[in-house]
Amino acid sequence: MPHLADVLVPPNGEGTRATVLRWCKAVGDAVVKDEPLVELETDKVTVEIPAPADGTLIEVLKQVNAEVNPDEVLARLSLSGASSAPQDTASPTATEAPAGAPSLPEARHAHKPLSPSVRRLLKEHSINAAEIEGTGRDGRITAQDVTRHAADAEAKRAPARTPVSPSGSMRVPHTAIRRRVAEHMTRSLVESPHVTTLFEADLTRVLAHKARHAAGYASRGARLTLTAYLVSACVHALRAHREVNATFHPDALEMHEDVNIGVGTALGNKGLIVPVIHRAQALNLFGMAQRLGQLVEAARAGRLSPEDVRGGTFTISNHGVGGSLLAAPIVINQPQVAILGAGKVQRRVCAVEVDGVEAISVRSLCYLTLTIDHRALDAFQANAFLSSVVTTLEQWPADES
Repeated sequence: MPHLADVLVPPNGEGTRATVLRWCKAVGDAVVKDEPLVELETDKVTVEIPAPADGTLIEVLKQVNAEVNPDEVLARLSLSGASSAPQDTASPTATEAPAGAPSLPEARHAHKPLSPSVRRLLKEHSINAAEIEGTGRDGRITAQDVTRHAADAEAKRAPARTPVSPSGSMRVPHTAIRRRVAEHMTRSLVESPHVTTLFEADLTRVLAHKARHAAGYASRGARLTLTAYLVSACVHALRAHREVNATFHPDALEMHEDVNIGVGTALGNKGLIVPVIHRAQALNLFGMAQRLGQLVEAARAGRLSPEDVRGGTFTISNHGVGGSLLAAPIVINQPQVAILGAGKVQRRVCAVEVDGVEAISVRSLCYLTLTIDHRALDAFQANAFLSSVVTTLEQWPADES
């Protein structure tokens, strides 16, 4: 009797659903342990699920576009005679090209097998594998690498879209990311009564510090941005006001020890993703800037791992980078209880006190908002937290590096 192995949806602590994006193998194909078997798309990342063992794919339980949950069975493998299964199923020559189809030069990746889905996508888009930098295990090209390369090439060509109706309107199907974001935002607004408090922060000292240290940080491999200062200020405030670094439950408020701050990162028309700086309380400003840069770069290149987007306890939306002065309410990233919004920094005239005397000065100001889940927090906690953030930013030490 053959031995069987289940292929499971990976577990995760947040119970994130996923959609089957494509199968890299068909029923009856031999598979090799750890080669890509199926790709799943969540609202956050695209994940390749590897074969758990050598064998033969005998049953596919979840078809393309099916929604799946953690620990569900995707497929089954027969491990009977796995040791004698052909080992060339993932090689570039395993699938015969149609008669007359042009061959793709793959010398650059000759030592790295290409999965069937990768080979199919390369042919569909007439792409040479040598043009693509693989981001998979050991530098292998993934299907996501191919689709991203094709999308970039398409964007450069910028062709006009063909309308699907005489009126010129067209329907663009939602991506899995867009569908999940829509569901998540709607659920957040339904479940949580949102309240927003607004403060103004003077970032003159922060900008002066940034001007003095940006070059030094860059020479050490970190890009110093205003977001790094915002994250650092929030860490200080969250340690002092632990009820903001929390999860609301019907019977209790769970206050977290670690400060895991998510930073909203725009992916253009594709949507929004929130990579997480884990244990941010253990990082100084340089470490914060370095880690933030790594996460943002990975997010925009599609290289985030599932762990990079899990476990957030608080979120920052720096919407000011797009020119926005104020956004309210910013929808809370459930199951968190608050989200900080930072607007565009502007040079504005204001009254200041210098040596006890009032004076008119031009300062670098921005609006900061804190949107809270009013089930968990009240105005007193929200204002105390935001006041702490503003104080930290406005009193930033001139010599701290």
